Amino acid sequence: MKPARHAAAPASAQWQKNPERSSLFMLRVMTWLSLRLGRGASRVVLYAIAAYFLAFAPAARRMSRLYLRRVLKLPSNAAVGWRHLFRHFFSFASTIHDRIYLLNDRFDLFDIRVHNQALVDDVLADGQGLFLIGAHLGSFEVLRALGRKRPGLRVAMMMYEENARKINATLSAINPNAQQDIIALGHIGSMIQAHELLAQGTIVGMLGDRSLGNDDTRPLNFLGDPAELPLGPFRMAAIMKRPVLFMTGLYRGGNRYDIHFETLADFSALPPRGRTLAVEAAMTRYAALMEQYCRSAPYNWFNFFDFWQAAAPPLPRKTTSSAETT
Repeated sequence: MKPARHAAAPASAQWQKNPERSSLFMLRVMTWLSLRLGRGASRVVLYAIAAYFLAFAPAARRMSRLYLRRVLKLPSNAAVGWRHLFRHFFSFASTIHDRIYLLNDRFDLFDIRVHNQALVDDVLADGQGLFLIGAHLGSFEVLRALGRKRPGLRVAMMMYEENARKINATLSAINPNAQQDIIALGHIGSMIQAHELLAQGTIVGMLGDRSLGNDDTRPLNFLGDPAELPLGPFRMAAIMKRPVLFMTGLYRGGNRYDIHFETLADFSALPPRGRTLAVEAAMTRYAALMEQYCRSAPYNWFNFFDFWQAAAPPLPRKTTSSAETT
């Protein structure tokens, strides 16, 4: 197993440097208009938002091209057309817009299809909670729709403190009555709070594709080249000693979302000194699942920064051996 890297500023931390292009005031205005005009009429503004990013956000445009060239398997010298870029930005704007309705429990507006629901039911059957690891791929808020089939189901999100502050402000702007548990990382009580929620049957989720810049990371092959993924989310999942599922809520256009669950790891019964290998296997599978669903829904990837650190040397492809089989 390769040692973890402790990078001063890995590419996955670049997202923190990107200035926010929205304000709570504008979010409140958009929420007011959207709830009064309805989803169909208010979606007209999404075309203007996507066009704005296409015209006035050169960094996001450049990173969108970098990603789309990989996921669409285009030659390195091939141009990524404006149509692809616009569709990428429009998908992003759509999921942000739909958050207004999801946080107001307007699930009736959507065609939401859940795949591998049995995986969730099996884990929750013992009365304990479930740990989910997702990515900035599609919409995580669409997970709230599961509450329709499981009344009383709680979902808590673990996130960095600054993100927690922004999410709480966003929730307040969209729906002051929206109930969502936020666990801010970096505090002594964070893990205790997560353990308590899991014991109560809560789904605890975390996005595992970004770091703060001082996290231990591991390079894993993703869409053809190495990407530094943070170890923190997977180490925390192992400490929870619960089965872990991968989750993504893919936007399929119109009003349709597909929620997918996949088995990621089972940390509930690790052998002595087996945590490190289990975390390694979980991260490898996580990168493979991200790639699988990026290929399935290429315009759903919402990391608008250089995820691959272009200067990093490519990783050798692993050969299958009995020691590496998971």
